Amino acid sequence: MRQQIETIRLAASAVLDPKKKGELGQFFTPVAIGSFMASLFENMTTEIRLLDPGAGSGSLTQSFVLEMINRKKTLSINSYTYDIDDRIVSFLLQSMELCSGLCEKNGVLFKNKHSLSDFIVSASEEDNDGFFTHVIMNPPYKKILSSSVHRKILRNIGIEAVNLYSGFVSLAINMLKDEGELVAIIPRSFCNGPYYKSFREQLINSMCIKNIHIFEKRNSAFSEDDVLQENIIIHCIKGVPQGKVKITSSPYADFFYDSESGVYTATDMTIREVEFSKIVNSNDKEMFIHIAANNRDQEIIDRLSLFSSTLSDLNLEVSTGPVVDFRLKDDLRQNIERGAVPLIYPIHLDATVHWPIVSKKPNAIFVSSSSANWLWQNRGCYVITKRLSSKEEKKRITATYYDSHLPSDLIGFENKLNVFHNNKSGVDELLAKGLYIYLNSSLVDKYYRQFGGHTQINATDLRALNYPSADLLCRMGTKLSQINITQSEIDAILDEELNIMHTDNHNPLHAQEKITQALDILNKLGMPRAQQNERSALTFLALLNLVPKTSWERIERPMIGVTPIMDWVKNNYGKEYAPNTRETFRRQTLHQFVDAGICLYNPDEPSRAVNSPKACYQIALELYDVLQKYNTQLWDKALSNYLSEKDTLVQRYAMEREMQMIPLILNDGTIINLSAGAHSQLIKDIITDFGPRFVPGAELIYLGDTGSKVNFFKKKRLEELGVKVNEKGKLPDVVLYWEEKDWLILIESVTSHGPVDGKRHNDLSELFKNSKAGLVYVTAFPDRRFMGKYLSDISWETEVWTADAPTHMIHFNGVRFLGPY
Repeated sequence: MRQQIETIRLAASAVLDPKKKGELGQFFTPVAIGSFMASLFENMTTEIRLLDPGAGSGSLTQSFVLEMINRKKTLSINSYTYDIDDRIVSFLLQSMELCSGLCEKNGVLFKNKHSLSDFIVSASEEDNDGFFTHVIMNPPYKKILSSSVHRKILRNIGIEAVNLYSGFVSLAINMLKDEGELVAIIPRSFCNGPYYKSFREQLINSMCIKNIHIFEKRNSAFSEDDVLQENIIIHCIKGVPQGKVKITSSPYADFFYDSESGVYTATDMTIREVEFSKIVNSNDKEMFIHIAANNRDQEIIDRLSLFSSTLSDLNLEVSTGPVVDFRLKDDLRQNIERGAVPLIYPIHLDATVHWPIVSKKPNAIFVSSSSANWLWQNRGCYVITKRLSSKEEKKRITATYYDSHLPSDLIGFENKLNVFHNNKSGVDELLAKGLYIYLNSSLVDKYYRQFGGHTQINATDLRALNYPSADLLCRMGTKLSQINITQSEIDAILDEELNIMHTDNHNPLHAQEKITQALDILNKLGMPRAQQNERSALTFLALLNLVPKTSWERIERPMIGVTPIMDWVKNNYGKEYAPNTRETFRRQTLHQFVDAGICLYNPDEPSRAVNSPKACYQIALELYDVLQKYNTQLWDKALSNYLSEKDTLVQRYAMEREMQMIPLILNDGTIINLSAGAHSQLIKDIITDFGPRFVPGAELIYLGDTGSKVNFFKKKRLEELGVKVNEKGKLPDVVLYWEEKDWLILIESVTSHGPVDGKRHNDLSELFKNSKAGLVYVTAFPDRRFMGKYLSDISWETEVWTADAPTHMIHFNGVRFLGPY
């Protein structure tokens, strides 16, 4: 059923306008995510009333029903779905029919009531408070304007929301009965900021947060829609006491059911359980929600919590730059002139302000009756940050120190800047220098990445940070002899103060530094991209027993197994991987390390059985000697000598791929190299065995190979035969033209996907409807045993050929032997 869920979802998504889909935040939930979400529900009661607002194609309701059936505890389910888009109603109804059929087979009563309406409008008019037992949702992400109808409706029922998703969740909470459960995939933006305070209050006061899942990459959840959004999955229960919270994280949304552990997991999933006080500080009036995926991230939060001053305590303010250039076009000047003053844009910022700069942006602004109110005093010292950072930048917050050295009494700061000031004037030099160090520290950057969740740094976010006291900032400022210092020097100044404040001199950034260094080494050793990740870096460090504070010259060569490696990572680097990720460590990191000569497998007993619990790994001695020189002047030469004697794994893999390519020589002498694999081998068999026997002398028009970057395609020749194709993906795997009979032979090569069934027959008929040649449909299988899986699906009026019996054909037409209809 999961494949059917996904098929319906993709078909529904295809009918939507991509531009409008983005504007509305209308992204349908992939079945892998839906299955994981459904698995989080704790109580599948005998009688369920399920709410799915913004249901789209119905994939979440389907995932819920499938989970419910698997648990075998429910007698009936009444499903209530809402969606405003009439173009996808047919897809949703198709999904509900599948649910109904599945429930009927399993003795469960299923009913669905679908409302083609705006959920916020409908829910405000209906009396459903406390009605639902379960809610599963992926609400739309569109912002709500203060003047919008939605804002007014929500305010009338006591809900303050700035985004549709928070409005949807707030309404759903009201509609849940006590002990009812909610699972939602929503943006992380509600976790901080004043705009979502009302929503956070309702969530925290009404619900018990049980589970939170974080996606480590912003494009994981809805990658096919190119959505760059920090999403989380949250599971809550209404009206029960708050206990510990389970936090999981994964870099990808590739959830799958692990039969060994009986739970849904994902590649490199981590897991931790924390007290609620670690997520929401009881003294925080704003109720900010801090989600740390691992102990190392938690340590960053805890370390920064040593600072407790607010900007108000420091007699400081931070504001968005007041000059909105398009509103003051007449006053903008490319260069300074009489009556004009400097205007600072992001392009002028580095460690200090570099002005003027030759660019398309102006360097000055004329002081007029229109602009004067937006200009500040050019005295004292300012600290400036950019409001926008790209995802590629190493740091989110980068501060610039400006000491009012430019020649004027006034100065303009453009709107894409955040400026720290005191009543629109600069502040004390030492205080500003200390603030410059603090904002540029790696600790603040790491904290903000957890806390902010986006690349736009708003003044509101900067106000929400905790800051060192004025005395501490000034003391740090005295240590800044020059502005252009290195990142490590900046961090050292802050670390020195933190170590005085805290007896436990444990710095979580030391762990991150070691991970970064390990990744650097793996890259230089030529490991493929698939092994240049944190899992592989931590495995590499475990093989060296290199803890965060230890230097590289003190590495070791322990013999260590997979589970001990994972335990070592948890104990020394604060990252607890789910137990069912052991095979990922083994198959996607350690196997490649062994192939690359980085480590040895069972060096103490090479004949040890593969499944032995004593299986172990050890860093190779040759590499060990080289790694001891890392971060020294001898490193580059030692690495160069090592690499000159050893092929990198990337090169070796490339050579192996070339060796495994399947050569195919066509009748005209053209050589095509197909990628290795069962599918490509079957395609070769079609060309070399099927073709000469059943369509001798046929011309190859198209050949698709799943592993090749470029398919063989005579597009113009196909157009001469009356067929114009825009998307190659719709073509069958092989297309042959047999001129002797004037037939086009359409062949599907089946090793993983299905044969020419009724639907595929119709699709191909439509695609080739203008063909001047007759059409023959063929399904090819590697052998008759494999064909048996698909016999009931094969369409009539088609042919079947198997590579293990190349001289025979099976006819699913009953009238003709290999001929068009």
